Amino acid sequence: MTIKKSMILMCAVLVACVGCKGSDGRAEQATFSGNGGAEQTASPPVTPNPWTNLGTRQLESKANVVQGGKIETEWGSYQPEAIYPATYMQDNVPIHMADGVVLSASILRPTDQQGNLAGALPTIVTFTPYNKNFGDSVPLGGGFMPYFVQRGYNHILIDVRGTGRSGGSWDPFSAREQADYPQVIEWILNQPWSNGELGMWGISATATASYLAALQGHPAIKAVFANVAHADIYRDVVSVGGQASAGFLPVWMSVVTGLGILNPTFYDQPEQQFTAVFEHAVGSGEFTLPKLVEVLTAQDPSFDSAYWGEKAPLEKAAGLAAPTFLVGGLFDIFQRGEPLNYEAIKNRVNAKLLLGPWHHLQAAGGEGLPLENVPDLDHIAIQWFDHYLRDVDNGAEDLPRVTQWVWGYDHFDYPGDWPHPQAEAERFYLQPGNALALEQPEAAEASSQILQHTADGVCSQSALQISIGLFGYLPLPCWYENNLVETLEVTFDTAKLAEDMYINGPMQADLWISTTALDAGVVVRVSDVHPDGTSVALTSGLQTASLRKVDPAKSRYLNGEMIQPWHPLTVDSQQELGLGEIVKVPVEIFPTSALIKAGHRLRISVGPSNAPFAVMPVPTLIESLAGILSIHHDRHYPSSLVVPLVPASALNSPFASVAP
Repeated sequence: MTIKKSMILMCAVLVACVGCKGSDGRAEQATFSGNGGAEQTASPPVTPNPWTNLGTRQLESKANVVQGGKIETEWGSYQPEAIYPATYMQDNVPIHMADGVVLSASILRPTDQQGNLAGALPTIVTFTPYNKNFGDSVPLGGGFMPYFVQRGYNHILIDVRGTGRSGGSWDPFSAREQADYPQVIEWILNQPWSNGELGMWGISATATASYLAALQGHPAIKAVFANVAHADIYRDVVSVGGQASAGFLPVWMSVVTGLGILNPTFYDQPEQQFTAVFEHAVGSGEFTLPKLVEVLTAQDPSFDSAYWGEKAPLEKAAGLAAPTFLVGGLFDIFQRGEPLNYEAIKNRVNAKLLLGPWHHLQAAGGEGLPLENVPDLDHIAIQWFDHYLRDVDNGAEDLPRVTQWVWGYDHFDYPGDWPHPQAEAERFYLQPGNALALEQPEAAEASSQILQHTADGVCSQSALQISIGLFGYLPLPCWYENNLVETLEVTFDTAKLAEDMYINGPMQADLWISTTALDAGVVVRVSDVHPDGTSVALTSGLQTASLRKVDPAKSRYLNGEMIQPWHPLTVDSQQELGLGEIVKVPVEIFPTSALIKAGHRLRISVGPSNAPFAVMPVPTLIESLAGILSIHHDRHYPSSLVVPLVPASALNSPFASVAP
């Protein structure tokens, strides 16, 4: 089908949906049509497609181009035998950068049974801040992949500047670090063991660095496999809704700094080690500590800036030339960004997205795979690299574009694209009596009050998420169920559903609030309430009221409804909050995919904070303490939630090996 015909078809679908209405949401049982609702937040861009994408710092949103229907190719088992029985490592190899800094690399190459090195081969490249010399003892460091090497690849690990054995000072994903990537790639291409074909691979920070290297478009990079890479680290985790990542950023930066000073192979080339440690120690005083203080105290320059945009792969997607496989998790710390990365490149290269039922550590290893025909990550990666680096006809190019776990359905689904092509916007309104319904509230005045404090979220899905899953080693139900955290929040439920409700994509809560303090934080949690009352966590969003300003031109729309707001999050965008002043705070709720079954209820809960996931920077924190937060939900101030609904029948995927 041509693009023109596709656009005409989507226009017809949009016109057919206008004016559709669901049944009475206040009845004991309710049905939902999946249509757009009332009360537009702002004038949306004119588009023939139900979805627009989300803008960036540089670009406004535009019409989403759907990739088409489901690909009729199932996952299969691709498990090539090892070609080489053994490996050989060359450690701490110096690579000189143009500014005089020396980076350190380690190279793993295949050998035969007698120890003879293989000739020129394709090379898998990984840039790491986690000190390559620690190897697999740092789980998210990536480490060497003997599985790849024994199947005909070299694997090279490079300590990025300011980390491990490399010289210089560390500023993660900085412009200076990114300038090193092509110099390292050229060095690799000039080595006798390289045949000129490169693949980029990594997990977490190593995935982001390797992905950023590929986004520079070097022609030798033929394939990318990026597992849990961020899209925009500022909005994904550093400052969600304008609140600082107290639970992740200080720990992560301290770990990287510590790994840059310690080294298990200090005895090897001690002069190199001494120089690196000295430069790293100086760099931590110049960057790490000042940056942490800046984020946590909102010092000038504070909030979003070009500094953070430089670190965002989402801002650089236009440079990508290599087919890319992306892995993410529905509870990952980069839950927001992983599908955005796919969306940004899906019309540029052959791109695939796998979203599993994982937090960060689980996603790193693809916990539970193989499952329902989806292989484990090593087998997927070797299939990807074999096809694009060794020209093996193994079907990698025709794998499903999007493979996505669905909570409640508890199987993988294959929607064909992200965002889901069949989604339609539905607006639910907060009601007096803690209800959530399709109709606007009728009461002239109605509000709910909660005390503003910083303890909300301590034992919640958000806390598990920001701990990258480590809190899960203490087995508590509150990591997955919201019943405990909801005791400090106000909840709003639909009636029991008469039919299954399938949610897929980001959501937006438009809350009318007032406060007795000078500022306020607002957290919105979305839950699936089971018949026994268990409130199962699905996703959440967070926003500081004084940073509520939205750029309509960069926000995402579905059927004319703003469904993912773009908050500038800059000093200039701050809006004072007067005592008792009623204002609308649009809250971005991170994307999820969930089937809420008939007999269950959709719930949102609203609270004042979400620690340790994030906390307000010190100045705004002081302004928000000990206030009373009012959430208004009447006909004058109709607080609401916009949800992307997909027909539940769309879950009957031809690829599912287990019936729902």
